[in-house]
Amino acid sequence: MTTEAFIAILNTGKPVIAGSKVHQKMQELSQEALKITTQINQGYHDEEDIRMLMSELVGYHVDETFTLFPPFYTDCGKNIHIGKHVFINSGCSFQDQGGIYIDDGALIGHQVILATLNHNLNSNHRGDLLAGAIHIGKNVWIGAHATILPGVAIGEGAVVAAGAVVTKDVPDHTVVGGVPAKVIKYLQ
Repeated sequence: MTTEAFIAILNTGKPVIAGSKVHQKMQELSQEALKITTQINQGYHDEEDIRMLMSELVGYHVDETFTLFPPFYTDCGKNIHIGKHVFINSGCSFQDQGGIYIDDGALIGHQVILATLNHNLNSNHRGDLLAGAIHIGKNVWIGAHATILPGVAIGEGAVVAAGAVVTKDVPDHTVVGGVPAKVIKYLQ
């Protein structure tokens, strides 16, 4: 199975059955991502080296305005889509099999978790995976230690407060916070 075929299947949102060819490809891509993120996370790299390694990880050339402060963790890498002027701070973990789309100008704080997979609630099929893409709009700011769950879209100009757990879509130009996250404030 090609990486492109794998991503296409995951992007349908259909369950990934434990042990299936899709699940096996997921394991293969995880090993590749571990190798690249280990390189990113070991020693010092200048901005150009970080962009080169990140480009290898995601499978396309990231824009020269992209900035990442390691360490950075992901268990796939091939379904991360990064716009221009995106900043990702240290300690972030992206579970991107279901798709992570980060629009221009997004700022992602320390140790943010973006999780695009859930396990089946039926205990007889617990190993099966359910994917849901995360969409982060333009000029979004996600505070430190926030967690964004599968299928969530964060609207343009929104702010996610530090420590929030976002389980539902976030409207444009709002501040959300808490567990689960709720609208705290509307921005002008």
